[in-house]
Amino acid sequence: MIAGTGRIERLECGRCGRARPFGPPPATMCSCGGTLLARYDLKAAAALLARVQARPPDLWRYAEMLPPVPAVTLGEGFTPLLEAKRLGAALGAERLYIKDESQNPTGSFKARGMAVAVSVAAAQGVKVAAAPSAGNAGSALAAYGARAGMEVRLYLPESTPSPLIAEARRLGARVTLVPGSIADAGKALRAALGPPEENGWFDFSTLREPFRVEGKKTMGYELFEQLGGRLPDIIFYPTGGGTGLVGMWKAFDEMQALGWIGAARPRMVAVQAQGCAPIVRAFAAGRETAEPWADPVTVAWGLRVPASLGDALMLRALRDSGGDAVAVPDDDLLAATARCATLEGIDACPEGGACVAAFETMLGDGRVGHADLVVLFNTGSGIKYAA
Repeated sequence: MIAGTGRIERLECGRCGRARPFGPPPATMCSCGGTLLARYDLKAAAALLARVQARPPDLWRYAEMLPPVPAVTLGEGFTPLLEAKRLGAALGAERLYIKDESQNPTGSFKARGMAVAVSVAAAQGVKVAAAPSAGNAGSALAAYGARAGMEVRLYLPESTPSPLIAEARRLGARVTLVPGSIADAGKALRAALGPPEENGWFDFSTLREPFRVEGKKTMGYELFEQLGGRLPDIIFYPTGGGTGLVGMWKAFDEMQALGWIGAARPRMVAVQAQGCAPIVRAFAAGRETAEPWADPVTVAWGLRVPASLGDALMLRALRDSGGDAVAVPDDDLLAATARCATLEGIDACPEGGACVAAFETMLGDGRVGHADLVVLFNTGSGIKYAA
């Protein structure tokens, strides 16, 4: 059976540094309100690089750096890294790549985080999985919850695209639609959650448990492999809750400790929509945390996240990497989504199009060089947005 084999030494708060053991009961958050992060025995994983290339091309090839539990898997991970020659030529970029996460199960990058989080929760006896979602995370939780034999309860904004609602229901989830944004859906979930001993629900919300980050961090490991043992100069990442950005930054620290890379890091660029850009606003103001965004409005539903528990972790990664944060108008991200489709044959989601638009902006004003090795993330399939 496929399984993670990493030796987790402790779960450590990303805010205050306090540690707690790994193991049941299922971990949620630190008592200070910070996100818990898994810390591994890196000496035990030292031979990973020598072994990994002989393993199947999926997320679990990095077993020594994943929780020691049986995998609840649908074949997630190791998505294509595609050289975007025609798009690059149109924009004047010499080394442009797109990491196409739409080819994960349920059509988005959310499969990575839910695969690992559900695997840990199932091993620790969770029977009812619950989460708020803008759409794709809910579909992924529904799929992996079904695979694990869990009951799944989802709270979605009532404005969520109908294909995403239908997908979650097809996968067996019980869906509650809530007026407002994902923040309102989260409040409704937590009002219904109650003490775990009463209803047995476990909250899989973004960064309220430690292991969605562990699934998402594998994107960083894959980039290193797919680029022949190096990392990009710059990574553009669509940023809502920010688990992927936090996860990749964690992966780079682990990779340095394992001896795969040195101290140099890619410049990380958080991409948001102008109608919901709390991280961009906080980054520009030099703040360490981000204030919630009032009245978030954007066609990119995955970016319609007015606040994230990972704000401080994201802002720290952006600054430590010499990176940036960019907000793009909806018209621009939709036009960029269309260019990605017609020039590269990639039916990107609007969040992926936002990365193309942000890259074009930064290339035009000189913040990105024409010869830089750039990776743009397309985080999901555009077909899900079809009414």
